Amino acid sequence: MELQAFKSKVLPLKDRLYRIALGMLKSVPEAEDALQDIMVKLWNKRERLSEYKSIEALSVTITKNHCLDKIKAQKHRFHLDVQELQMADKNVSPDKHLELKENMGVMLEAFSRLPVQQRLLIMLRDVEGYSYEEIAERTGLEINNIRVGLSRARKNAREEYLKVNTYE
Repeated sequence: MELQAFKSKVLPLKDRLYRIALGMLKSVPEAEDALQDIMVKLWNKRERLSEYKSIEALSVTITKNHCLDKIKAQKHRFHLDVQELQMADKNVSPDKHLELKENMGVMLEAFSRLPVQQRLLIMLRDVEGYSYEEIAERTGLEINNIRVGLSRARKNAREEYLKVNTYE
């Protein structure tokens, strides 16, 4: 697709995509950033855009998926912020604070020892909050294999954690 065709077919969708992004992200600056990212994605796909029946449908789908990814990333960032706040809580005694910090370090170390695939599954499911179907799409694994992998990863991490904390 040439520049003129791109301008005539994709750029008119800009306002609609912006409204979708704004509705989902609830922030003008984030919606503007998202729109810019989406336009870059569409520009990079310009050679294959003629293969799609509806460029508008493709654009809307890309916008929704991009916004959902941003929302999930914000949720993850918020989750980490809450953990840090709990660790920095003034009502927690210094002993309890040290214990929490050590336990978090032990868990992170246990996760780092997991096989790569198990670590990936834990990150996608428990940290990023993806559904089993989304994980299957991203990894190409069957949902049953994902469940088994997650179960094994959690079990292995739990055993590592207990090994350190029960001084075995």
